Amino acid sequence: MNTKTNPFHLAIPVWNLKSCREFYRETLGCLEGRSSTNWVDMNLFGHQLVLHYKPKENHKMHCNEVDGKQVPVPHFGVILDWDQFNEFSNRLKKKNIDFEIEPHVRFKGEVGEQATMFFLDPSGNALEFKSFKDFSQIFAK
Repeated sequence: MNTKTNPFHLAIPVWNLKSCREFYRETLGCLEGRSSTNWVDMNLFGHQLVLHYKPKENHKMHCNEVDGKQVPVPHFGVILDWDQFNEFSNRLKKKNIDFEIEPHVRFKGEVGEQATMFFLDPSGNALEFKSFKDFSQIFAK
């Protein structure tokens, strides 16, 4: 198994490229890379996130219950350092992000203790950002 962490590449659909471009740049602090009229590369904490235009679809978001909370499926995000997670979540709170699941700590004092939060981008893509007290426990059972 590869132990080196490489940046991921993820392309997501957005129906409003302009508002999503602003959201990822201004709200999340992503740096913008290459772009065209139908897509834009964003540097999401060192990972390549590509916003691709796709016409809006009217479908209901699916959620699964996890620890009594409704977790949107699908979702994506980045695992941040503990202090970085706290700084980022505080910055999002100051920007009045409408959280689907407010920042909180799961499994406090247990194996896999983690901080997590969920919110949507302007096209309804669900994002989860999280952190682990001990990164060696990311895959712990």
